Amino acid sequence: MKPFLFASFFLMLAACGKTGDKSGHLHDDLIDSLTQNANRALYDQVQDIHDEVMPRMEDLYNLKKELQEKIAKTPGMVADRKKELEDMIFHLDSASNAMMDWMHHFNPLPDSTDQEKAREYLETEMEGIKKVRDLTNETLEKAKSIASKK
Repeated sequence: MKPFLFASFFLMLAACGKTGDKSGHLHDDLIDSLTQNANRALYDQVQDIHDEVMPRMEDLYNLKKELQEKIAKTPGMVADRKKELEDMIFHLDSASNAMMDWMHHFNPLPDSTDQEKAREYLETEMEGIKKVRDLTNETLEKAKSIASKK
């Protein structure tokens, strides 16, 4: 909601005409400041989602180990059940790799960069980290359900 308010205020200011060089510079400085604040808020939201998902990486790892142990400790396991567990291990790895890939590629633009490009980058990254969050949560729920089967 905050980015929307910043963006609305930014648009209102942008719609105002310049009345002179001094006010124009003040106007530009204010717009730059508001845009940077909006980008900072968006960056903070991206980081909040990352911080929400990151601790779940341990859950992914622990469930993977649990499923691997079930396979190892049950040599006579029915082939379909073994395949189900192996597929789930693959999905757990995929969710973990998605987070690692996102973190590896996340490189926010410096403050000196065009603020519009910075905003576009952060919006793209917001979508990316939301996908990682959703994949992680869905994978964990499915893995827990499969792990609890006998």
